[in-house]
Amino acid sequence: MTVEEHSHPSEKGAIKLIRIENASGAYVMLSSFGAGIVEVGVPDRKGKIENVVLRYADPGAYIYDGPCMGKIPGRYANRIAEGKIKVAGREYQLDCNLPPHHLHGGKDGFSNRNWDAEIFENGVRFSYTSADGEEAYPGNLKVTATYRWSDDNRLSLDIHAESDGETVVNLTNHTYWNLEGADAGTALHHEMKMKASGWLPTDKTQIPLGEIAPVKGTPMDFTEWKELGKDINEDFEALKIGKGYDHCWAIDGWVEGKLIEDAVELRDNKSGRVMKISSDQPGVQVYTGNWLKGSAENCSGRGYEDYDGVAIEMQGFPDAPNQPQFPSQTLRKGECYDRNITFSFSVEK
Repeated sequence: MTVEEHSHPSEKGAIKLIRIENASGAYVMLSSFGAGIVEVGVPDRKGKIENVVLRYADPGAYIYDGPCMGKIPGRYANRIAEGKIKVAGREYQLDCNLPPHHLHGGKDGFSNRNWDAEIFENGVRFSYTSADGEEAYPGNLKVTATYRWSDDNRLSLDIHAESDGETVVNLTNHTYWNLEGADAGTALHHEMKMKASGWLPTDKTQIPLGEIAPVKGTPMDFTEWKELGKDINEDFEALKIGKGYDHCWAIDGWVEGKLIEDAVELRDNKSGRVMKISSDQPGVQVYTGNWLKGSAENCSGRGYEDYDGVAIEMQGFPDAPNQPQFPSQTLRKGECYDRNITFSFSVEK
């Protein structure tokens, strides 16, 4: 492995960019800002190594960006209804930064913080301490996000958190993928398959209704390979609400602590690239980049358009603190929050 580090000044302090290249020349680039993924360079069927992660040209453009490009949102990823939670019997009002709801930890959530970075041979450990009361969440929370890159083109992310008091936590990675190439245009021709026979219907403001509905016979069915764009314009209320896919699926066979291999698979037949995602998270939020238009300039000198990438966010269920039938996202003093997400890249000839 070869590791290079660069520093870029910003209003949030020096942003560290760390590039890790394996023996074959495939690489990842990681950022201390939001503990994010900036690039993943992997080969296509002809051996051409190209970045498959949507990115901005300017490292400073990640500050307060709407798409949460490549970063770790928190303290609670996804939506919390009306920003209200009850922890240890006490009610807390969070910022409703996506009116009327709370999204991704609020305006100054983890994705808009510059994390500390510790570099080692094949990876980086980012760390951040969220103070009691930050974004109105209770408890001092210490978080680490450890990325490792392997010679067989696997990028693993281990997330660890501990709190000195009861709180709620839901952490994931919010990278947008385009396996044809980061700036290739629409990703709706990509095919996806998931180990998920159920999904979470929502109200018109995208808060789960509390049930897991079967995907069979609906546009939400990705139990077999299907193009992202095949059913996206169907006359189906959920797709109209989100202007595409922006929904959570329940992973089949999940139990706490169990790693589900290849829970989600994504492939691009043009390049031959395949990505398989394994995780011990109970759900996956799939977002087809429905509102990317107007984003900051990318490395091709233009902004991204809607649907230019797909975010596949392995996570706990949205609004779980208010829905006791969902897997709990409560973290108590003395407990550890440990989650793994692994992205494995290969090629189909």
